[in-house]
Amino acid sequence: MKRHLAIYRLAIRNSLIRDMSFKLNFLLWMLVEVLWFIGQLAFIEVLYGQVDSIAGWTKWELVALVGTHQIVAQLFQAFFYVNIAAIPELVRTGRLDLLLTLPIDAQFAVSTRQISFDSIVNALVGGGIVVFALLKLGIVPGPVQIALCIAAILLGIAVHYSVMFSLACISFWSVRAQFIHGYFNLFMIGRYPEAVFRGAFRFIFTWLLPIIWVSNAPAQLLARPFDNPWPGITALASGTLISLAATRALWRFALRRYGSASS
Repeated sequence: MKRHLAIYRLAIRNSLIRDMSFKLNFLLWMLVEVLWFIGQLAFIEVLYGQVDSIAGWTKWELVALVGTHQIVAQLFQAFFYVNIAAIPELVRTGRLDLLLTLPIDAQFAVSTRQISFDSIVNALVGGGIVVFALLKLGIVPGPVQIALCIAAILLGIAVHYSVMFSLACISFWSVRAQFIHGYFNLFMIGRYPEAVFRGAFRFIFTWLLPIIWVSNAPAQLLARPFDNPWPGITALASGTLISLAATRALWRFALRRYGSASS
């Protein structure tokens, strides 16, 4: 564990040096994400100029949901997306060999090589929007609500990680696994309330690929608190553990299929 933490600290340091070496690129990407976020809020403003609520969600409740979605998506992008997206190329070129020889867990090595600090800043912007929305709603969440919300966000990130990492493992059988980019594009579904979806679409993206639930759960804990949040949190935690365990098993199975660049 100490070895992993030491290596991860080096990865953080190297990522920070890289981002600061190209400050303009760092600022431009951050600006692009902020402008995109502002565009979403502008869309909500236009939408609620015509209606009072959507599927029972008021304007500021939906703003809190969009902010929560921003936090989950940006934190996932900051810590995992770039690394997972690079797995197919590592397999195709054989550069995975080097990571497999490191004296640390291989899955940890491929998952934590880079950190995007601009995404962390954008996640903080999303947090600020959530706080502002709660002020508009007149809601002051208690310590338990805040703790459960943070837990739900972390569980949501873990779910995204497990699903996307599993899709990346397809690269051991396929030359190029483009599914991971498609899954990331589906993230936008999570900024809408769960109640607006119906039928098979809702079932698939709430339970099989829980894109909707991982954003809605923490937002509802703050802006639309449940009478009893524990069943939902327990279900999310159980689903997360199952998906992570399945991902681990798939990764080990995929490694047995990997012949390395020299074989």
